[in-house]
Amino acid sequence: MEFVIYHNPRCSKSRQTLSLLESKRVQTRVELYLENPLSERKIKILLEKLDIHARDLIRKNEEEFKKSGLTLSSNEQALISVMAKNPKIIERPIVVRGDRAIIGRPPENVLELIENED
Repeated sequence: MEFVIYHNPRCSKSRQTLSLLESKRVQTRVELYLENPLSERKIKILLEKLDIHARDLIRKNEEEFKKSGLTLSSNEQALISVMAKNPKIIERPIVVRGDRAIIGRPPENVLELIENED
């Protein structure tokens, strides 16, 4: 089963996670989510696969989030909408395999997806 990494090449953790996937020789499709922003629907699907709330996927210290006027206690749909409009505020990297996903912070988190390969 293919792995997908939502990747920001300027982020050291994202680069380290991609490198780890490559070193484990898993087939990985790279999605550059800053160049091709995620739709609200796609963000909802990722949240389900991650089994987290929208607030847990937001980089709260990013200027774009601060300027949005929202807080981490804002409603789920508002947070999803702001992530779709400002992909830079999405925590990274996200690695997906099938119906599961993990945030690669630290990069070693993705080993759980690799080790549990069916």
